[in-house]
Amino acid sequence: MSATKQILALNRFEADNAAGLDPELAERIGRRQATFGASSVLFYEQPIEMVRGEGVFLYDVHGTRYLDVYNNVPSVGHCHPRVVEAIARQAAALNTNTRYLVRIVETYAERLLATFPAPLSNLVMTCTGSESNDLALRIAESVTNARGFIVTRSAYHGNTAAVTHISPSSFKSQKLAPHVRAVPAPDPLEAPKGDIATLFAAQIKAAIDDLRASGHGFAGFIADTIFSSDGIFADPPGFLQKAAAVVRAEGGLFIADEVQPGFGRTGGGLWGFSRHAIVPDIVTLGKPMGNGFPMGGVITRPDYLAAFCAETGYFNTFGGNPVAAAAGLAVLDVIADENLIANAAQTGALLKDGLTALKSDFPQIGDIRGAGLFIGLDFTTPDATPDPATASAVINAMKQHGILIGAAGLYGHTLKIRPPLCFAPNNAEFFLETLRGILKAMG
Repeated sequence: MSATKQILALNRFEADNAAGLDPELAERIGRRQATFGASSVLFYEQPIEMVRGEGVFLYDVHGTRYLDVYNNVPSVGHCHPRVVEAIARQAAALNTNTRYLVRIVETYAERLLATFPAPLSNLVMTCTGSESNDLALRIAESVTNARGFIVTRSAYHGNTAAVTHISPSSFKSQKLAPHVRAVPAPDPLEAPKGDIATLFAAQIKAAIDDLRASGHGFAGFIADTIFSSDGIFADPPGFLQKAAAVVRAEGGLFIADEVQPGFGRTGGGLWGFSRHAIVPDIVTLGKPMGNGFPMGGVITRPDYLAAFCAETGYFNTFGGNPVAAAAGLAVLDVIADENLIANAAQTGALLKDGLTALKSDFPQIGDIRGAGLFIGLDFTTPDATPDPATASAVINAMKQHGILIGAAGLYGHTLKIRPPLCFAPNNAEFFLETLRGILKAMG
């Protein structure tokens, strides 16, 4: 079996490889490493200096255009003119902290909350998805008087101290924190007769029992509702219902991390959890809500938020600042006006069908999973072993052909196909043709 991979190791440039690079590029990388130190993370065997973005494309310093099939953050497209104009207009008028009444902030909160089911009617705005998930954990602990959390084995939920504890894919050597349990990703291929709903719920129940036996209690289960870092597991729709029922029956909260599946990406509405016909107790949002402008949010029930605030004087100086609200409103408008949810469904289906057709010609392609414009494609060996080496080779070859893409999954063998929501059928065709050519050349 292939070795598991830490999330930042997927597609990462290794500094030891700088010696063979163009001198100018090597000098730029050296400057980066001298200032950022060990925290410096660059992608690809040859890192790229980017200078501009537009729609589904990024442009490097040499004018090379890349089709972006990697970035979730620019949800409605890089530098969307309506979002840019809204940010600039509000920044020119007012940007201050959240201690004042500002009409655009309240308007945004009302517009956003109107997209959620009852009883999710309160919003706390933050600056990042990490902050959002950190706050969600604190609310769950306050409501349940417990500390134990359950996540999936390769989950990623952010980078605060608390959220890193529930992000196993961030680990290099450390083990799970004592108050955290990890269950396998919900892969129907691993379930008896494909019944992943029953298996996943049973695994969560066993983890709850273990948390209680260890004295931590059970506060909640948090899941990115398309299981992005685990390798993308979206189907069958509704499989999370049994898991949610177990969580509630055991007194815990179901936290839906919508940073990646949210805002129409799955093509079945604004929120990934809606594909499963469930109503979470807490929903967390991040940078896609502002098309990359640093903003996030926590949506929950008023009684849960009141219980937390009764114990903690929470505030966030810039969470919900006027410029963030302007960006968020523009994103909601663009999604609606440009029919981006329907586009995610239609273009995503075209892309998935094309990938399935490729599979019949290239045996190294394993399972293909996903919903809307969020698709995972596994590379495997003839004996069905995960093949991260092929995934890495394809990723770097795609870059040479003008397409940016990344990896996911416990072993890093899954292509993570996640373009901006304005990804069009002709973009999908170019992607499919390029992938076919690369796989053919690899033999």
